[in-house]
Amino acid sequence: MFGVVKKGGVAAAVIMAHLMIVGALAAQDIPPVEEIVERTNCVAYYAGHDGRAQVSMTITDPQGRTRSRRMTILRRDLPADGPSVCRNQKYYVYFHRPTDVRGTVFTVWKHADAGDDRWLYLPALDLVQRIAAGDKRTSFVGSHFFYEDISGRDITEDEHELVETSNNYYVVKGRPADPASVEFDHYVIWIHRVSFVPVKVEFFDAQGVKYRIYQATKVDTVQGHPTVVESRMEDRVSGGHTTLRFSRVQYDLGLGDEIFDERFLRNPPRDLLR
Repeated sequence: MFGVVKKGGVAAAVIMAHLMIVGALAAQDIPPVEEIVERTNCVAYYAGHDGRAQVSMTITDPQGRTRSRRMTILRRDLPADGPSVCRNQKYYVYFHRPTDVRGTVFTVWKHADAGDDRWLYLPALDLVQRIAAGDKRTSFVGSHFFYEDISGRDITEDEHELVETSNNYYVVKGRPADPASVEFDHYVIWIHRVSFVPVKVEFFDAQGVKYRIYQATKVDTVQGHPTVVESRMEDRVSGGHTTLRFSRVQYDLGLGDEIFDERFLRNPPRDLLR
């Protein structure tokens, strides 16, 4: 039925079989795109059970002029209601400098089964301002990062496709499930295969033009967690960019849930902000 196989044919068949086995093993090593995205989201926003970091922000305009901000970020994870372990969460961001924003507080309550709640406290006006869902993709305190970039985007809001796998990276394309809710048409994200750290994200508009670029420019290991300690967001439309530098990063501090209540907007937990 198969006929006579000559010596060269046997060698070719062995090589082909070997390649098929290697290919099958490689395919087995590649998890489903949903798992890749879930793990990436957990690494980027959910290391440990809670966390604290001092953050320096440098905003550079198209002319090269800079402005600086300094803040403390507190974060606490909550049990998830659904199958995901990486969605319920609270953030507290307190601004130390410059003087005109000192005491400003940004808080987020992320929910697994509903839209996220975001508030901004403005001390000069003694005003708590709710950030509407439609504003989450607007500038975060004048920077090139959006509010949603700081606290994370719900992965269920996008459809994901694994478009490439290299030795070092998974390359995933994301499209919004509701295109009318966002300004981008799609994005492409490079995810480190070992650590699942998202190292680069490129955003494209409806014409296919790349207009925003996020890069993790420095990654350290903190308490066993791969942690982005320096990142940059570039706006190709304006020509400016913003750099974030994280220091004194700590995880698993045992932060209480009360810190994230409304009363702490006006009375910040100063012992945690030093």
